[in-house]
Amino acid sequence: MKKKFVAIMMVAAFALSTAACGADSGTVGGDTQTGSGDKSSVTTSDVANKDKPLVWFNRQPSNSSTGELDMSALNFNDDTYYVGFDANQGAELQGEMVMDYIEKNIDTIDRNGDGIIGYVLAIGDIGHNDSIARTRGVRKALGTAMDKDGEIDSTPAGTNTDGSASVVQDGKIEINGKEYIIRELASQEMKNSAGATWDAATAGNAIGTWSSSFGDSIDVVVSNNDGMGMSMFNAWSKDNDVATFGYDANSDAVAAIAEGYGGTISQHADVQAYLTLRVLRNALDGVDIDTGIGTADDAGNVLSDDVYVYKADERSYYALNVAVTADNYQDFTDSTVVWEPVSNQLDASAHPTKKVWLNIYNASDNFLSSTYQPLLQNYDDLLNLDVEYIGGDGQTESNVTNRLGNPGQYDAFAINMVKTDNAASYTALLSQ
Repeated sequence: MKKKFVAIMMVAAFALSTAACGADSGTVGGDTQTGSGDKSSVTTSDVANKDKPLVWFNRQPSNSSTGELDMSALNFNDDTYYVGFDANQGAELQGEMVMDYIEKNIDTIDRNGDGIIGYVLAIGDIGHNDSIARTRGVRKALGTAMDKDGEIDSTPAGTNTDGSASVVQDGKIEINGKEYIIRELASQEMKNSAGATWDAATAGNAIGTWSSSFGDSIDVVVSNNDGMGMSMFNAWSKDNDVATFGYDANSDAVAAIAEGYGGTISQHADVQAYLTLRVLRNALDGVDIDTGIGTADDAGNVLSDDVYVYKADERSYYALNVAVTADNYQDFTDSTVVWEPVSNQLDASAHPTKKVWLNIYNASDNFLSSTYQPLLQNYDDLLNLDVEYIGGDGQTESNVTNRLGNPGQYDAFAINMVKTDNAASYTALLSQ
């Protein structure tokens, strides 16, 4: 027993010395465990940056033109995952929410009485999978979709007051024996002069232009997110009693439902934020990746299968979406409250503090800065993670990557890219 004790002490001393020597060479010392599902207490004194846990979140590594997943980024190492939400399910919900509103309010919604239900659409980023899905979801539900290479065309229509645009068509509905046309009057990508997409100010300007041009032909306003939706609501549609629909369930948008905002979609940011940090915690602890997710952890945290799905072939966790309307909006007024089933504090002795580098692609993004990050900051304490938060400018990847100059001082990484094509900008840094 004495010999065994001496041997252990010698190994520990060697580990400490090598950690001190390697801190500046792209590795970080410490008792860091692997997270590939091995529940044994296998540890290493030095972990190369390329082998540290990595989670992509909010923006899935993918080709911005085709939507094809970047599997090399998703398989960067054994502890790499993506966390987001089910974009297609949420997109369908948004489209159904808008159509449901039209059907319930058909007697009053046609403001000029021309038999055409006209809507305008704010598109966030023509190359972003989530934006593409939401545009497609709305067009599918409203019957305005056109096929392009086997998929619904998500191209902005520009101006389409006469219904002649090639990327959309007129939809038709019959209610109470009367037939109505549904027309996408106009749509455009909300990109500012500096190149930032999902730009709220641009959306506010756009609704000013559209309302001046189309007047009371606009019966519904639809947006790919609440940031742009609220900008249009405050600039025009609130004063003109025109229902506006967004996405994200931002606190201001949810509150605005009481003032006429038509509705929004909660992408369960509370579940997403938890998953973002949870998969890192599990990898750092060397436990099964499902711990505290589908399987209860030692503090009792667990998610039910009606709030998320995991697709192993995509190494991706997706939160499920909920429609937020006048019927239930009071349940969503505080978007920064943690999800109760996963709100239990982990024991620091069993889950020691680890340091995480995490970036938000755009510090000005309303959803990420006002909802997602506050949730992350609530969960990081519960999961014993010391997170350094980095806010980007939303325009250039280098604005973020330049602040990852010494990855060796972190145990894990959570990355929110400016563009979905740019995963290699980060993996190259971690591979040096």
